[in-house]
Amino acid sequence: MTKISVPALPAETAGATDGSPHLSSTSALFWLKTTDPDMEVPVLGEGTDARAIVPEGERFRPLREQLKSQGVAVRTVKYWLEREAIRGTVTQRGGWDLVSHSTTSLFGEDGSRVSVRHDGVAAAVARDVFASLWETAAPEAHEFSDSAPAEDIVPSTWLPYLPHETLNPAQVQAAPSLLTGNENVLVVAPTGAGKTTIGMLAALRAVLGEGRKAAWLVPQRSLTEELDRELEAWRERGLRVERLSGERSIDVERVRDADLWVTTTEKFEVLSRTSSMREALGKVGCLIVDEVHLLGDPERGPVLEALLARVREEGSDVRIVGLSATVSNADQMSDWLRARLVRIAWRPSRLTWQLPSVPASADRHVTQAARTRVTNAIVSMVTADGGSVLVFCGSKHSVRSTALALAASRGVNTNGVRPDDAGRLRQVSQAAGIGLHYKDWEYKREAEQAFRSREIDVLVATSTVAAGVNLPARAVVVRDTQIGLRGVDVATVQQMFGRAGRVGAGEREGWAFMIVDASERAYWQEQLNGGYTVNSQISTTLPDHVLAEAVQLRIRTLADVERWWLGTLAYHQGNRSMEPLRRAVDFLVGADYLSLTEDAEGRTVIRPTELGVLTTRVMVPTDTGYQLRMGVAQAALPTDASEAESRLIELVSTLVPKLAKAPLAENLKPAVESLLRADGHLSRVGDDTGIGDDTGRAATDYAPGHLARASLLAVANSPHDFARPRRQFASIPHSAMYPVLEDAPRFLHWLGSQGPLGTIHPWVAVVAADLSRRIRWRRCAPPRGSGRLLWMCEQMATPLHAAQVVPQMWIAARERGLADPEWLTRTPPRGCRLEAISYAGLLRERVLAAELLPRPDGSVTCRAAGRVLATWRGTTHRSTVTQQAEVDGVFPAAGNNFRGAGEQGAGETGAVVFSRRGDYRATGWLGTYSGVQPGGR
Repeated sequence: MTKISVPALPAETAGATDGSPHLSSTSALFWLKTTDPDMEVPVLGEGTDARAIVPEGERFRPLREQLKSQGVAVRTVKYWLEREAIRGTVTQRGGWDLVSHSTTSLFGEDGSRVSVRHDGVAAAVARDVFASLWETAAPEAHEFSDSAPAEDIVPSTWLPYLPHETLNPAQVQAAPSLLTGNENVLVVAPTGAGKTTIGMLAALRAVLGEGRKAAWLVPQRSLTEELDRELEAWRERGLRVERLSGERSIDVERVRDADLWVTTTEKFEVLSRTSSMREALGKVGCLIVDEVHLLGDPERGPVLEALLARVREEGSDVRIVGLSATVSNADQMSDWLRARLVRIAWRPSRLTWQLPSVPASADRHVTQAARTRVTNAIVSMVTADGGSVLVFCGSKHSVRSTALALAASRGVNTNGVRPDDAGRLRQVSQAAGIGLHYKDWEYKREAEQAFRSREIDVLVATSTVAAGVNLPARAVVVRDTQIGLRGVDVATVQQMFGRAGRVGAGEREGWAFMIVDASERAYWQEQLNGGYTVNSQISTTLPDHVLAEAVQLRIRTLADVERWWLGTLAYHQGNRSMEPLRRAVDFLVGADYLSLTEDAEGRTVIRPTELGVLTTRVMVPTDTGYQLRMGVAQAALPTDASEAESRLIELVSTLVPKLAKAPLAENLKPAVESLLRADGHLSRVGDDTGIGDDTGRAATDYAPGHLARASLLAVANSPHDFARPRRQFASIPHSAMYPVLEDAPRFLHWLGSQGPLGTIHPWVAVVAADLSRRIRWRRCAPPRGSGRLLWMCEQMATPLHAAQVVPQMWIAARERGLADPEWLTRTPPRGCRLEAISYAGLLRERVLAAELLPRPDGSVTCRAAGRVLATWRGTTHRSTVTQQAEVDGVFPAAGNNFRGAGEQGAGETGAVVFSRRGDYRATGWLGTYSGVQPGGR
């Protein structure tokens, strides 16, 4: 039996907070949340505002009756788990002295529940959260506003394009602002309020009402796919809808002709930086930005802010319609966007959220086990009542281990099943009625469908589902307070909570649980009570955006840079210093991304260099690019191709943060170390890598970048193993390697494209160009030296058809015995998508063997005009554009970075000829990359 005392409080408490919502004129306060049916009800003094929230059910009927007999107002909540008591007295100044005591949902290591005391601000927040919950739990609290027929609000010609014949209350409230006037609009509404239809209204006005284009930005690729499906009916009615995302090739003509673009923010920014798309972009009348509150996201926010700062400029005729989750500074956001604010409170279902807590422990395994027990208990409670549950985890490994634990709790035999064994995990999960969902899970579509159809009642997922995949459930459990290596933000938690409530299934209530440890509870109460605050993140990547504006010729002088800064959210939020801008420009100039000159009027003029243009076009972060260039400049000169590839892969894997920080489960680290010891030769590893048996040594040996190194070396040195789909390589799941293999080619391509620019050593450019294509087209099993032939196939296929045509052309070329693009016939091969004149131009861009002539004395001659001839001596190199049909190469003298005669590669000379379009030929060991090496298919 729990006994709760109500001791007298001191006259003053540090941090006391005045004001109290929904309180009557009383002198004392006692608000209680409990899950103990046998608790001893305290005796309360006269004038005490006493309230209690207790679980539903017959088991708690005696407690409810006893509380009421003591004058305590009682409300019941289904699936209730929290324990907390809030006490307060009125101070002499009319404020409140408050103290809260929260108790963990589980017992601690000593067998008792852990209680945490708070006063001051934390206690006031606890009171406010209780007050909000009290209102939510009122029987009459959720009055459902009337919907309205769509035909009463929108033009009749639009009706076939809308998903429903009626508009819900949120859509009815937003419609007038969207259908009248031309000012920007910011719609702030809870998750699940129907913001997609609100976005449709904005797009229809632009396309059907004004005859202009619309662009709809979403934060993730998966969301472009889902929105694209929802807009299929628009295509059937003749509207031209184009989906644009990173993994899809672009038909420029179709994009130009489209009425509506559905795209990620990053892809839209790429289009903005593409000169061939500028005219089409100028015809956009409405820019719909889904999840615009992600302006505050450290990763996605800076690009979105730079884009919106550009679009919202004075005189722009592009209307911005922002769709946002509930945020605390909506007024500030709307002011910056110069937008009319539409603040919507309506939600289709009543949402009750809780923070069940577990004891804090220095032992991570103890805390994780406690989170799993609470998750199991919530899932069991809700599903026993016929409900469905979405469980959100912070990593793929957490998804797998949680699904396995839930399956075991449901009576399925999981003995011997490891979380990383995808096949067995899927079997036991299916048997338990559980699905898994994360980016690389090959059965995620199957799990989505099964969860929608209620073939399974539990889905364990990462935050991808929260971000927009429409899979509502009766209850949501946020198991982890970290996503990967960083803490989850309140906006993401709100999105997760928003999935609770299955309106489509006739349910009007949803329950959300975030499992926290006792030390986190007060923090999360404050965060969820106050809501998400959008704060600018652009300062973290300021050089990237200054460079992008310069490349697009929107910034031409230092004064332009300052004027651009005035339009950012960062400036609007009070960051008025120009010093970060000056540092950004200084960095860009020092790193050779920008050049500064003076015009006739004495103004400082900013011009992007060729390297700056390349960096912006490929969207390589400027700091990452600088670190890569410094790293390869300091690297020792390789003596053969194997050494060169190993060295370059190590540099890229460790210097590109996205690759260096690629996540990996602890039990897989020994497998990665085994593959590294084999230099990526899968045949030398074997099947027995001791996964799970040597995690201690893995923790010592494993370092950032090791997963990327092992993955890239495997493709480089075991190409034939990637010819067919496999679930794992040397016991490393393909899902763990996949993100690295998708991201790395972009950075290698950036390095390879610098060959004609002369900004890096020629060996780096040639090896990077070869590796980038071998990794991208790994399903073709291309061996060393395949880069040039793959380059030719890419050029002939064109970007739109590359995914399908390049493998076909590669196979045909290899079957004909071709090792490079230097065939004699002038007739385009089968599958070539270029017109005859373009194909003839491509042939001229090939660097033929006769163009690079080594002489007996060690010198070289380039026999072609318009090429870039790069020569080197040791680590010193120089580049010359050939103006004549025959140019003798001059090897540079030793520079400051020239090593002494005793060092490896000191005094070694070599040469490469580059064409501007991307082909090359080299002398010495670098000549290995002139064609497919013998033995490769």
